[in-house]
Amino acid sequence: MSKPAILALEDGSVFHGIAIGAEGVTSGEVVFNTAMTGYQEILTDPSYTRQIVTLTYPHIGNTGINPEDIESASIAAAGLVIRDLPLMASSFRSRQSLSDYLKSQNVLGIADIDTRRLTRILRDKGAQNGAILAGAEAEGDDAVERALEAAKAFPGLKGMDLAKEVSCKEAYEWTEGEWTLDEGYADTAQSERPYHVVAYDYGVKFNILRMLAARGCRLTVVPAQTPAAEVLAMKPDGVFLANGPGDPEPCDYAIKAIQDVLETDIPVFGICLGHQLLALAAGGKTVKMGHGHHGANHPVQDLDTGTVMITSQNHGFAADEATLPANVRATHRSLFDGTLQGIELTDRPAFSFQGHPEASPGPRDVAPLFDRFVAMMQARR
Repeated sequence: MSKPAILALEDGSVFHGIAIGAEGVTSGEVVFNTAMTGYQEILTDPSYTRQIVTLTYPHIGNTGINPEDIESASIAAAGLVIRDLPLMASSFRSRQSLSDYLKSQNVLGIADIDTRRLTRILRDKGAQNGAILAGAEAEGDDAVERALEAAKAFPGLKGMDLAKEVSCKEAYEWTEGEWTLDEGYADTAQSERPYHVVAYDYGVKFNILRMLAARGCRLTVVPAQTPAAEVLAMKPDGVFLANGPGDPEPCDYAIKAIQDVLETDIPVFGICLGHQLLALAAGGKTVKMGHGHHGANHPVQDLDTGTVMITSQNHGFAADEATLPANVRATHRSLFDGTLQGIELTDRPAFSFQGHPEASPGPRDVAPLFDRFVAMMQARR
């Protein structure tokens, strides 16, 4: 028997559907993602912490869940909203249904709602604070009122420092390489790894680390609040600034550490939150976007070559190009809304990209940025 679920938004919009995950109450910022595949990678992307993800593609769960397609140790999203959950999952790699996966990690989900209407609201009004009530919590005459109260009680992501919450607690080594059919993920521990990269974990996705490892990087992953002095003492060939959730401006510990690293000649590469933090460390500012960028079909132009790439995106904040100092130049720009997508420092070996070039999920158009980082470390040698 199906159990009821309610999704409420802070603007008063209410959606009634069925529960497809755990029972209870969850709240967060409601956003929409336009990717047609990759729901497992999306759910486990730490950048979705404290966000309820709406998937615009109507059929979600039809390839099930497997233990390989994860981007962190657990589901990071606060909840899942979909149009339809297929009754059967079909894939030779499937080990679990989406519904069972959500229940096993105590994550709420709601299905059988008009996601087109919901997406239109988020598109027109911007990302909304919202709440899901599922199971017994969604029953009773006052259920809608309680859902609206929970939605309005969420404080919003502006000013919320989440990087230190999702980061690892201790430094560790990473050796897993890229995935191959029938072979799984490669072990790079015995491979030639000429470059030592220290990666700041603000909510890093596994596949970013895999792509660095596959390119000959010996990776040491450190907590978000690690001082630059500790990182520099490891004598890295390069410093990587990871993706992550929340507002970049409150992350003063990260901004200070990046500024200290920039005083050296060590190459720096940032992605997503790492891109925004690099911009802040260089003297720029960031802004909260309306509905953000979430999807795997976003066109971005390389301003140096004119090349247009299709990219994977997941961010609700953006570096403000108008505030960049003279020694920082724009390298990439979104063709959807013109927002800044990439920068480089003209007087330091440091650059960054807003999207997710590791293609998990999404296209591989921007993967050469990893090669550029390796080339910078090689040139420094």
